[in-house]
Amino acid sequence: MINRLAVFGATGDLTARYLLPALAALRAAGHIDDGFQLTGASREDWDTGHFRDWCADQLDRHGGSHPADARKAVAASARYRRADVTDPADVAAVVAGDDPVAVYLALPPALFPRMVTALHEGGLPPGSRIVLEKPFGEDLASARHLNRLLAGLVPEQAVFRVDHFLAMTTVQNVLGSRLANRMLEPIWNSTHISDIEIVWDETLALEGRAGYYDGVGALKDMVQNHLLQLLCLVAMEPPITLGERDLRDRKVDVLRSVRLLTDYDVVHRTRRARYLSGRIGDHAIPAYVDEAGVDPGRHTETFAEVELELDSWRWSGTTFRLRSGKALGQDRKEVAVRFRSVPHLPFGHEGQAQPNVLRFGLEPEGMTLDMTGIGARAQALTQVSLTARMEPPDLPAYGRLLLDVMKGDPALSIRGDEAEEAWRVLAPVLSAWESNRVPLEEYPAGSDGPPPRPHEGAQRRRSDLLHPEALPEDGPH
Repeated sequence: MINRLAVFGATGDLTARYLLPALAALRAAGHIDDGFQLTGASREDWDTGHFRDWCADQLDRHGGSHPADARKAVAASARYRRADVTDPADVAAVVAGDDPVAVYLALPPALFPRMVTALHEGGLPPGSRIVLEKPFGEDLASARHLNRLLAGLVPEQAVFRVDHFLAMTTVQNVLGSRLANRMLEPIWNSTHISDIEIVWDETLALEGRAGYYDGVGALKDMVQNHLLQLLCLVAMEPPITLGERDLRDRKVDVLRSVRLLTDYDVVHRTRRARYLSGRIGDHAIPAYVDEAGVDPGRHTETFAEVELELDSWRWSGTTFRLRSGKALGQDRKEVAVRFRSVPHLPFGHEGQAQPNVLRFGLEPEGMTLDMTGIGARAQALTQVSLTARMEPPDLPAYGRLLLDVMKGDPALSIRGDEAEEAWRVLAPVLSAWESNRVPLEEYPAGSDGPPPRPHEGAQRRRSDLLHPEALPEDGPH
């Protein structure tokens, strides 16, 4: 197990909010000890004392649920070096040592190739590993280029293209629920499932992240990596094992089966939009173009929706809808599996049998099955829901991610060919959006997103109306 972690870009939000609390969780659980070393590298003119104080402050702010002694130990394990991440000599000084090191690139994706080149020229201790945050590259060509650079530096098994969604217990529960329950896997196909929605809608607006977000947008930030990874887990064939080769082979199969969108498809099966000013709760939200640091000329979208189909025996005829938006009226973070309607109902019943929907709640964690049953009045159909709440995970997602990196288990990281296939899927969308063949719509902050298109029905546009929380008190009409 690797006992050294070097984080480049260590003074940023990722380290403060996620990596430091994750290390505190690992320390509290006994996965790391006094031998662990954390090296932070960034362009700020700090020294080790200042960095340790900063780490302690961030741990108090973002990791307060972890024991005080674990937080103190993590801060004490830290040291700092000022470094230019593109300078081979600076990079070599950060990673120097006889023992292998896990090198975490907490940097903008545009810097990845230059940083990897600097690592190649500066040298790495044998057995070291590289960790890259999403998005992996900026398009298919850049992903291929980065893969070639990495292949010249370390073996593929030592490259961790991480997506913390895959380390979330509820995300893994999508696959576990399918394969561990006999009643689900036999009907997990297009014969019984009409469509699957993978949604990450949030009330959160830009929140000062213009420096990153305005150059990326919702499609690259959420759909290209997180939501496509969820698609893989939902749609993959059962793997022989959950080892890194079997699991990742089946995920690549899903991406390869995605039917590429034609020019017509991109116009009619994708949407992009950005938020106007509005209110979310008690807070007034400025329009996206008025947020500090935003360049209106970029036409960055804060809402993205893509419909995909898979060319496979299992899924031919099922629609997969991937959607993410910011500054919306309510949080909705789930995978919603919608089964087809029953072919026949006996006469004499009042009400309508709604399609069954199995929902995997991502945040908060949970699982709900929407069904139709008989209500208080005989022969009157009504909507009922069976809900399960999950126990909190033993480690946060980034804690699980870092533990896998240090142990050398890449099963939940993204393989090189998988990263390229994900860009291939969205290449037609990126091209059409960049040439403005799909209009950039607008929606008020605090709303449900852009209004339905004229041809879209209520169920197509806002399928979450089937969710019990959205139903009127007397049930569905």
